[in-house]
Amino acid sequence: MRNLRIPLVATGFAALAPTLPAPEACAAGFFIREQSTSALGTAFAGVTAAAEDPSHMYFNPAALGFQEGVQAQAAASVILPRARLEEATASTAGGGPIAGRTEKGDIAEDAAVPAIYGSWQLSEAWHLGLGVNAPFGLSTQYPDDWVGRYHGIDSTLRTLNVNPAVAFRPIPGLAVGFGIQIQYAEAELSSAIDFGTLAGGTSNPLTDGKVRLDGNDWGWGVTFGIVGDITASTRLGFAWRSKVEHTLVGDADFTFDSAGLGAIISGLTGAFVDTGAKAELTTPESFSFGFVQKLTDTLDVRGEAAFMRWSRFQELRVEFDNPAQPDSVTDEFWKDSWFFALGTSWRPWPGLTLRAGVAYDQSPVRARYRTPRIPDNDRSWVALGVSWEPIAGVSLEAGYTHIFVEDSDVRLTATGTGNLARGNLAARYENGIDIVTLGARLRF
Repeated sequence: MRNLRIPLVATGFAALAPTLPAPEACAAGFFIREQSTSALGTAFAGVTAAAEDPSHMYFNPAALGFQEGVQAQAAASVILPRARLEEATASTAGGGPIAGRTEKGDIAEDAAVPAIYGSWQLSEAWHLGLGVNAPFGLSTQYPDDWVGRYHGIDSTLRTLNVNPAVAFRPIPGLAVGFGIQIQYAEAELSSAIDFGTLAGGTSNPLTDGKVRLDGNDWGWGVTFGIVGDITASTRLGFAWRSKVEHTLVGDADFTFDSAGLGAIISGLTGAFVDTGAKAELTTPESFSFGFVQKLTDTLDVRGEAAFMRWSRFQELRVEFDNPAQPDSVTDEFWKDSWFFALGTSWRPWPGLTLRAGVAYDQSPVRARYRTPRIPDNDRSWVALGVSWEPIAGVSLEAGYTHIFVEDSDVRLTATGTGNLARGNLAARYENGIDIVTLGARLRF
């Protein structure tokens, strides 16, 4: 079984039937940061501290402590990624060329990522909240006949996160929050099988088989945060979101080539038959720090630093119920990463807020182990946003972000873990992302 990777087409709620993001359609790795329209307008600068609206509870549950009355909020981000396969070459472990397509206009699909929130003020001190969103996901799609097909064809990860939370505000200007994550994850992966080379011949699309995997699981975690006004003009925030562990359990479905080589190999070895399969997936914990500094009554600056512990993702291992089918293993060796943002918010007159921000998002992927399923790289953000309150209790929001993603290269060798049957692959990608987000908030 080739690479059972966990890429991402993430977004949840079946009732909304959303389409999902692709490799560059989100933050670095397979994290989807786009959970708040107001926060996107400042490139998420200060989101851990600002506590502007219920959507900020995703980044810090203590933000609920600053929400008054009863509120409902919804956001939808349209993510327009570009991950263009510029060129690719491949060969078998023995050095024989692998024929196939070497270019594709875009391996990433456009996506719509929704998020919904509600907050309830029970008393001066106690506040409840609920968020439903898709924090992780990714989708990459290649032609069945591309030269890197033995490393991967289609890769999809969908997540749905339900996050009830509570905040306690013991004194004005200070709130502590705690929440629970109830998370569903679902993955689908496919790749080609080089039966021609396995039979002692040469790679040929006519002798290719195919395997498709799917699996799903529920997991849980927690969130914790603090927001405090240090002075009348300075607010600080800290938040922690725990890891969520999943064991994705599902099926591996094999398809043989029309020439019959796969059926012969399967009959001799007992491998390449439909079977159950599982893979471990742990979404990373994160720590974030933010500040908001008022310069005047209508103007502030804000900043954010967020750490994600991606180093838990050292390998992708798929285990099969069929004892004749060896584990599929891919080295990942991801590293911990940082996100930094600086932004501003300006209220030129009551009911109107303008926002702007820039950010730097470090990729957890090491160049040596980059795969075609997630050809990720470092990125820089530029964002603009606006909120308008046409009538009391109703707020309309919009934001736009362009993300400059560094071009990326894949350089995998047949000597790498699990790559003997996949072969050597060299590929180059040109990347970028545009994001448009709309939102609305009601206060009762």
